[in-house]
Amino acid sequence: MTIRGTEPLGPAGEGRRPGTIPNGLFGMLVFVMTEIMLFAGLISAFVIGRAAAPAWPPPGQPRLPVEATAVNTLVLLASGAALILAHRHFHQGERARMRRPMQFALGLGAFFVLFQGYEWVRLIAQGLTLTSSALGSYFYLVVGMHAIHALCALVLLGYANLRLQRGFLTDSLFGAVETLWLFVVGVWPVLYWVVYL
Repeated sequence: MTIRGTEPLGPAGEGRRPGTIPNGLFGMLVFVMTEIMLFAGLISAFVIGRAAAPAWPPPGQPRLPVEATAVNTLVLLASGAALILAHRHFHQGERARMRRPMQFALGLGAFFVLFQGYEWVRLIAQGLTLTSSALGSYFYLVVGMHAIHALCALVLLGYANLRLQRGFLTDSLFGAVETLWLFVVGVWPVLYWVVYL
């Protein structure tokens, strides 16, 4: 007897009735839907605040690192592509071939987060803080919320990598982790477009 959501690594649907969604994946889909609404509200607030400002960016504030962040955006998108490749191997039951794309996704995701942290340190040193201007307030709120999601998703991605190495990655866990990470990857280009450009 297999408990739903605890089936060992294998092709999709193994240990589950056909047409059902694993519990972890379903729960994460509901969570991501709420987060889409959260980010829609943050983006709306940013756009309204920018439109109401007499000058944007405010005078005396540093320029956001558009070019460097564009490269970092490509790094995050490559991480998402690696996870999609891992998804394909997972559902074909190819555990050994799944390891490298999973590690690649984790490594690129970690690089993205560390680079964002480095960017923040430089911007703070240049005078962009939460209280320096509306740009600073909105920037750290919107980008910071994404950073929190990225950190949480990275922890889960690392846990999924560990479970994969030990041969106990379940359909439910992988589906949940994949959904959250692809949400983090997918929402970032929108934030980059709205906040940086």
